[in-house]
Amino acid sequence: MSFIVFEKVSKVYQTGEVTVHALKRASFEIEEGEICVIVGESGAGKTTLLNILGGMDTLTEGRIFLANMDISQFTKKELAAYRRNNVGFVFQFYNLIPNLTALENVEIASQLSKYSLDPERMLEEVGLRERMNHFPAGLSGGEQQRVAIARALAKDPRLLLCDEPTGALDYKTGKGILKLIQDTCRRKNMTAIIITHNMALTDMADRVIRVKSGRIREIWINEEPTPVEEIEW
Repeated sequence: MSFIVFEKVSKVYQTGEVTVHALKRASFEIEEGEICVIVGESGAGKTTLLNILGGMDTLTEGRIFLANMDISQFTKKELAAYRRNNVGFVFQFYNLIPNLTALENVEIASQLSKYSLDPERMLEEVGLRERMNHFPAGLSGGEQQRVAIARALAKDPRLLLCDEPTGALDYKTGKGILKLIQDTCRRKNMTAIIITHNMALTDMADRVIRVKSGRIREIWINEEPTPVEEIEW
């Protein structure tokens, strides 16, 4: 079995008399160590898919496996443990705690997981050796996103989920963040999923999944993914 398996996954939201089919029988597989880019327009279902895989939302029907764990059958308590010990999250907006230093932000995450790594080393790995005692307000956007990546990596996750990780950054800084993600995943053999609306970023992926109107429209493999520094958009 592949590392990640989606089997005919659907998600329906009901608000009063309004029914929204966010995902419609989505099926795909992702291998361990792959970088997968999920691409699609706003409202396509990308974030719903990511939230279900990350244990932050539940599905309506279908099954999801990660490393042979059937997470679609997990209880709320089991999902909480799954999020703590298996998944690192990187969001578009960094979600740092403003009254804690960069180091303290990473330390909090490392305390949640039983597989945690040294917070100082994680900040050094993302190039913030000299900035770890600064508060978020004293860091640039790119530096704050690097703290967010260090926070995610400090849990030593099996899966890194990135929701538009460069959406709030300028072009040059965004490329630096994507290169950091790509290089880190290659070095650690970590599986990463990046959702974006930017088709140019599909060149950096091992696997690309295109989503439209809640359905998987296309899947393709890049035999030779492009280094981020060579991608232009």
